[in-house]
Amino acid sequence: MRHFCDEWIQEWCDANGWTDLFMERLNHYWAFPPGAVMPEPIPGKILRCIKLEKGLCPEERYWLLAAALVAVTGVFSTYFMQSPMPIVLAFAFGAVTAGRLEVEEI
Repeated sequence: MRHFCDEWIQEWCDANGWTDLFMERLNHYWAFPPGAVMPEPIPGKILRCIKLEKGLCPEERYWLLAAALVAVTGVFSTYFMQSPMPIVLAFAFGAVTAGRLEVEEI
């Protein structure tokens, strides 16, 4: 899951003189620091600060909304079907979503 918007990182790079931003793999950004000839990874400390400042990216919001809708649907389905399976499936979906929302150490 993407935890950062490319626009957020590009905004930081523009403000700090870093150029040619690219994403090596999911959530791992590289750019050329001021005056450098080789790209370097954007420091994890900077990425954490950006995340704290900007909050959730659109993809994370989508997953949270989906988890909430599945939970509500599971509650109503459990009540009307008189079976615990819908709420168990909703719990499993919520657990997977919570795991995906965790930001890996950068």
